[in-house]
Amino acid sequence: MSTLALALSNRYFPRMAAWQRESGLLLTGSLLVALFAQVRIPLPFTPVPITGQTFAVLLVGAALGARRGAAALTLYLLEGALGLPFFAGGRGGLHVLSGATAGYLFGFVLAAWLTGRLAERGLERNVRTSLLPFVAGSLVIYICGLAWLTVVRGSLRQAIILGLLPFLPGDAVKLLAAALALPAAWRLLKGTDRPSEAPTH
Repeated sequence: MSTLALALSNRYFPRMAAWQRESGLLLTGSLLVALFAQVRIPLPFTPVPITGQTFAVLLVGAALGARRGAAALTLYLLEGALGLPFFAGGRGGLHVLSGATAGYLFGFVLAAWLTGRLAERGLERNVRTSLLPFVAGSLVIYICGLAWLTVVRGSLRQAIILGLLPFLPGDAVKLLAAALALPAAWRLLKGTDRPSEAPTH
């Protein structure tokens, strides 16, 4: 089943070469996550800030599908590792990928894949089911992030206090926003497919 990004690219860039289309989709996905990463609210009691990254990761995964979504997030990590200021707060470099938030960053790749896999089955097209891919993707991010934070802090309890509980209310809002955005985008796309009425004389 076609994903939203692929449907849009086929609609507006029908003559684009396949490699250009693929490159454009992956680059756009990575840049979207980098842009939302700059929405950052540090919390004084935890090394994990509130960011817009997770929202963007879920959208990219759902819009691009499993393979392209995971590839876009892998590209994002590579761009940040090379020193581009793409991580939260404009940071970049390999040291970020071994810091306290490394688990979340690597979890982005898996979350994009899983969200995309579920979206490929059409779950993100209907408001009644659109929440499922995003909840699944968020769980993956939390599991990966907490696992690494437990290693860093030496305590699962501390990891939960620092890396989970403060973010649940905000992530609930992000999930609802994502779950509403994708069905709305599909309805808009389908609406533009309707043939225009014949002119009357």
